[in-house]
Amino acid sequence: MIAHDVRLRLEQAEEGLNRHASRSSHTAGRVVEEEPSSIRTEFQRDRDRILHCKAFRRMKHKTQVFIAPVGDHFVTRLTHTLEVSQIARTISRALNLNEDLAEAIGLGHDMGHTPFGHIGEDELGKLTPLGFRHNVQSVRLVDKLEKNGKGLNLTEEVKSGMLYHSKPKGDFMSMDLVSRIGLEAQAIRISDAIAYLNHDLGDAFRAGVLTEGDLPKHMKDVLGNRHSERINNMVMDIVKTSEPLLEGNSSTAPPVISMSNEMREAINELRDFMFERVYLPVDSGPEGKSARMIIDLLYEFLKSNVDSIPVEFLEVGESIDHAIVDYISGMTDRYAIRTAESIQPGVGQVFSS
Repeated sequence: MIAHDVRLRLEQAEEGLNRHASRSSHTAGRVVEEEPSSIRTEFQRDRDRILHCKAFRRMKHKTQVFIAPVGDHFVTRLTHTLEVSQIARTISRALNLNEDLAEAIGLGHDMGHTPFGHIGEDELGKLTPLGFRHNVQSVRLVDKLEKNGKGLNLTEEVKSGMLYHSKPKGDFMSMDLVSRIGLEAQAIRISDAIAYLNHDLGDAFRAGVLTEGDLPKHMKDVLGNRHSERINNMVMDIVKTSEPLLEGNSSTAPPVISMSNEMREAINELRDFMFERVYLPVDSGPEGKSARMIIDLLYEFLKSNVDSIPVEFLEVGESIDHAIVDYISGMTDRYAIRTAESIQPGVGQVFSS
């Protein structure tokens, strides 16, 4: 087989996808035009570029919820990313969408996260006049920071999915939030919630913060009694609810991936429960307070000691504050603690006790 025939065969196979699915041969393209690969579609190339970049590897030492936990089985930002990508691929495959696009978005969606998870994100956002959102930083990473300032030159579809995956507190299925993005990006958005709610719940059990008995009975009746059962029930509900909408949609506007009202209410209730019983207590606990203190210390120190910012960030950043934010947000938990300790010994003591 001639090599370039492989890509053509893959693109031809995509023609059999749902008519609202994205097709790599019809991509909106890249900022810098490139010659096509002989054996990979454009979305497959994006997936591979993300998988091999530095920001992807750093996620293995970035917090999901519990900061510097004792134990080998707590979720990290990297394992979360892999779970999101796999759930989205399952949903995309079932609904006949573009799995490669969903996988690429899923692998890249959280690369812009700060150390210490959403606690670090919130604190850095308060400190910098630029504001900070991890989804925006993820796109900045692939556009400008990776490959020594050259970026990864990803397709617009992947970058859009990364940008719009983030969900504010409240109803994450709100139609005005999801109708503007493609179906594969919607699959990531919903898979992100399925993944983090379930594995954060598992981590809360592991940490002794919650027990299975703490979950309200009516919530368990809908979602299930075990980790695998809850994920399966959520995914099955999404597929069963969305499939007739996608297949029967005759309008020119793309349909929206959805779920039954009963499942939607149960998931939103679980989300509120997790904020009340896990996320907010972790934030206000000793680890959360120390994490905020470390982010504050790093920001103020770098602002007063610009020569301590690595030159590569100064060269790429549009301003000193951009350089500071890019540097801090790229740190792993361990590196942030170690750097803060070199500035103020003892500031990270809670994480070594």
